[in-house]
Amino acid sequence: MIGIIDYGIGNVTAFANIYKKLDVPHKILIKEADFQKISKLILPGVGAFDHAMNLFNKSGIREVTEDMVLNKKIPVLGVCVGMQMMAQSSEEGVLDGLNWIEGKVIKFKLENLEKGSPMPHMGWNQLHLNSKDELIEGLHNEMFYFLHSYYLEPEDKNCILSTTNYGSSFCAVIKNENIYGMQCHPEKSHSSGIRFLKNFSNLS
Repeated sequence: MIGIIDYGIGNVTAFANIYKKLDVPHKILIKEADFQKISKLILPGVGAFDHAMNLFNKSGIREVTEDMVLNKKIPVLGVCVGMQMMAQSSEEGVLDGLNWIEGKVIKFKLENLEKGSPMPHMGWNQLHLNSKDELIEGLHNEMFYFLHSYYLEPEDKNCILSTTNYGSSFCAVIKNENIYGMQCHPEKSHSSGIRFLKNFSNLS
């Protein structure tokens, strides 16, 4: 069963609606008792890094989430700021990240962007696949929806499954053992996002 973590931020209902259409068992997780019989987790997130970390730290479910991810090795998918939270730190804030992935979240450099390019990076862009993985199976340079000014730069570049170009190439999809992340929003990316979320539900 897919567990969608609700710590007060993120498009929780949008994920639930997609899995309902796919007829994939799922549950929105609010308290520790909700985590029973969960086989995969989704950590959504929007907005500022420190705000998201504050909410998660105060939610009462960080400990059970980390136990499932780090000790029980349950697959987890971080989306947008949910992915950024998995890093050690962010240039956007002062709080520590979850430290599930070695690396930090950095801001797009304006000098690397084409003149007139908006910030934040908002709209549709392609994924460029770097390697094969169950998570991105069947996706070939599809368009996904982005909305962000920061991105995760991992220390180990071999864990990058896909990149996107916005002035320069940046990490869009990542994998570190059972820990996955996606900078764009699959829940807003129509058929491509639905395929991505279905792939996550089918991970072995």
